[in-house]
Amino acid sequence: MKEEMKYNSKVYIAGHKGLVGSAIKRNLEDKNYSNLIFSDIEEFDLQRQEQVENFFEKERPEYVFLAAAKVGGIGANNTFPAEFIYSNLSIEVNVVHAAYKYGVRKLLFLGSSCIYPKHAPQPMKEDSLLTSPLEPTNEAYAIAKIAGLKMCRYYNQQYGTNFISVMPTNLYGPKDNYNLETSHVLPALIRKFHEAKINNNPYVELWGTGSPKREFLYVADLAEAVVFLMERFDYPDIGEIINIGVGQDVTIKELAETIKEIIGYPGELKWDKSKPDGTPRKLLDISKITKLGWKPAISLKEGIKRTYRDFLTGPKVRKR
Repeated sequence: MKEEMKYNSKVYIAGHKGLVGSAIKRNLEDKNYSNLIFSDIEEFDLQRQEQVENFFEKERPEYVFLAAAKVGGIGANNTFPAEFIYSNLSIEVNVVHAAYKYGVRKLLFLGSSCIYPKHAPQPMKEDSLLTSPLEPTNEAYAIAKIAGLKMCRYYNQQYGTNFISVMPTNLYGPKDNYNLETSHVLPALIRKFHEAKINNNPYVELWGTGSPKREFLYVADLAEAVVFLMERFDYPDIGEIINIGVGQDVTIKELAETIKEIIGYPGELKWDKSKPDGTPRKLLDISKITKLGWKPAISLKEGIKRTYRDFLTGPKVRKR
C-alpha cells in the first residue's frame, strides 16, 4: 500500500541545521507541512544509540529525512578518515534502526555520489555501485555511505520497511561550510576569491591541476527532488538507489573562473600541482529521476550568485 505523506504528518529532519537539512526544512515549510520535528546536538547526539532511540520512542515520527552526516572536502577526508567512517556509520545505524523499531512509515537516506568507483563509466548509473575500487581520498566516507544505503535495502528485505536512498551529486548553497580546512571545493573557492579581493592579493593558489570535472547541484533543487520522491514513490519503486544531479559538469578550472567573475576578483590563478585532484570525473546519470518527472531549476551561475550572497551575510565575513 502506497504511503502518502500528508501536510500534518509528523516529519523528522535529522540534520536540520546543515546545508541539506535546512534546505529540506525550508522546502517543507514552503509547502505548508505543519508538523516538523527536529533534534539539536545540544539535546542529544545522533552517534549515541540510547539517545536516538529515546527520541524516537518519545516523538514517534512518521517520516524521516536522514540528512545528518559528517562531511568535508579532499583535505578533511584525507586527514580524518577514522572520524568520517565512525561518525557516519554511527548516525546511520542508530537512525535507521530506530526508524524500524518505532514504526516509521518511510525514511529517505541521503547518500553521496562519492560512493561510485573512481573510474566508473561516465555518466555514472546506479548499477555502477561496487563494480570497481573507490577513490582513495574519500574512501572512508564512501564506505560509510554505502553501508547506510545497504542497511536500508536489507531492512526493507528482512523487515518490510519503506526506506529509500538517494545519491546527490556535489551540493552547494545557503548554510554551506566555508572553512578552508574542511569545506568542499565550491564554498572554498568563494571564500578564497572573496578574501583575495578584499586583501588585494595578486593571485589565488588552488589545489591540483584544475582539470577534474565535477557536477554541482544547488541545494534547493536537491530539497525539491527529495520531497518529490518522499511524496510520490515508495520502495521498491525507485530501486535500491536513485541519482540526483543536473546531468552536466564543468572542470574545476571553469568553476574557478566563474566564481572569480561573479565575485569580481581581478587577479590571477595559480595551480599547486603537488596537491591531489581526486576523482577525474564525477557525473551522474539522472535519467531515472527525470523519467519520474523531476528536473533541476537553478543554473550553476545563478546558484553561485545566491550562495555568495549567503556567504556575505555570515558573521565572520570581512566586507569593504
